[in-house]
Amino acid sequence: MSRLFSPITVRGLTLPNRAWVSPMCQYSATDGLPGDWHLVHLGQFATGGAGLVLTEATAVTPEGRISPQDTGIWSEAHADAWRRIVGFVHAQGTAIGMQLAHAGRKGSTKRPWEGSGSVAAADGGWQSVGADRQSFGPYAPARPLATDEVSALPQAFAAGARRALDAGFDLLELHFAHGYLVHQFLSPLSNSRTDRYGGDFEGRTRLALEITDAVRAEVGSSVPLFARLSSSDWTEGGWTIEDSVRLTKLLAERGVDLIDASSGGNTPNPDIPVGPGYQVPFAARIRTEAGLPTGAVGMITDPEQAEEIVASGSADAVFLARALLRDPHWPLRAANVLDADVPWPNQYARAKSWH
Repeated sequence: MSRLFSPITVRGLTLPNRAWVSPMCQYSATDGLPGDWHLVHLGQFATGGAGLVLTEATAVTPEGRISPQDTGIWSEAHADAWRRIVGFVHAQGTAIGMQLAHAGRKGSTKRPWEGSGSVAAADGGWQSVGADRQSFGPYAPARPLATDEVSALPQAFAAGARRALDAGFDLLELHFAHGYLVHQFLSPLSNSRTDRYGGDFEGRTRLALEITDAVRAEVGSSVPLFARLSSSDWTEGGWTIEDSVRLTKLLAERGVDLIDASSGGNTPNPDIPVGPGYQVPFAARIRTEAGLPTGAVGMITDPEQAEEIVASGSADAVFLARALLRDPHWPLRAANVLDADVPWPNQYARAKSWH
């Protein structure tokens, strides 16, 4: 029996398989509101057999967006716009989660196909904020957040979490990775603060833990909660896998159910040994040493590869991204390769036979 296509239960939510949709920014929203593109983009994965669909990084404040075209959840209007998408995904029998995020110093940036760099205020951009004044690559320097502004962020995440649940989302993921705001606080490379949110490990992890506490308190004990971590900065003097294991133990105590184990994103040109499954060892180590379920992500493209990751105990699930952009029905095809019997949409039933 395929392990990839076996069910898994997370805090009472049973997911039919372990091939999940990773958050993928689409840079296609207007004023933070998801539209038809997002309905089609996320909906195709629900019809394609994914066990779980996650949204793109969804900002909890307007200045928390990566680009002016990113989705948001800072108002009731955003919750209303998300309901249509959630309803369609649910109608396919698929669970959907929202990734809550704040871009920090990597905010107010151009869409990838429009070049790199920051968007000026005259063109719809804003002053980015960060743990300190350091810029990232070609982006404009950030405005350091005052201590009271940092202290207010957990409630912004909590309010976003409440709106997501009101819109019908089944679970939440906290985006603590890829050089965005919380990761900036975690890493000594991007946090030179001297207040209680900087300095040693305890200070640098304080914001992540306060956000986790606030969100868990807001949503109660029944909602599954994931956290995405950059397991390593891949840069000397930066955040390490040892730090990630240590933080995971603290997150688990606060009600995080699974770590989405990614890496990098906090320095412009890290030396990353990119290759098939290159981040899987991070998921395996966090799972073993911290005792919390993990999801593996990054260049997982082949059904047998995904099956081995789960069957070997390296991770409890796999998050797929570019493989799904190339083939939104990857899970259905993988099930055929692995001899797993999975349900197809009635509308596509005539295609279930591969002969």
